[in-house]
Amino acid sequence: MAKPFNHSAKQATFIAAPPEDVFDCITSAGGWDAFFTTGMELDPKPGGRIVWRWENWGPDFYTLTAPGKVVEVNRPSRFVFEWGSNPSRIEFNLTPEFGGTVVRLKESGYQDTPEERDMILECASGWGEALTLLKFYLEHGIVYTPPKKES
Repeated sequence: MAKPFNHSAKQATFIAAPPEDVFDCITSAGGWDAFFTTGMELDPKPGGRIVWRWENWGPDFYTLTAPGKVVEVNRPSRFVFEWGSNPSRIEFNLTPEFGGTVVRLKESGYQDTPEERDMILECASGWGEALTLLKFYLEHGIVYTPPKKES
């Protein structure tokens, strides 16, 4: 059995919006679908189902479904869920600062295997992208423009 990988992926950003607005966006499927996912499911209560979906996402046009469950919902400051077959834990902590919200994200729970070390690196960069897109969406209404497949 693999031992735990005692490192976490961490990201943080400032969003010029109240914590309530940020929280409401990250705890709703429609909020995520507005700027990052395609067809997400989210029941925002402890034990609730969460299904992340991306269809033809990014320049590599990948399609992925990642189920999980909601662990903690504490409006407007904290949202926690687990996902994956060997579940990792994602924690969003929202703090009112600087006239807006500082969002701190932490993903932990990976095992010390080559596959899971690769996965935490991929997720770390993905969460950085997600927080940047969340910031642009909430501050300016800007949404990701997907590339069009050439025929």
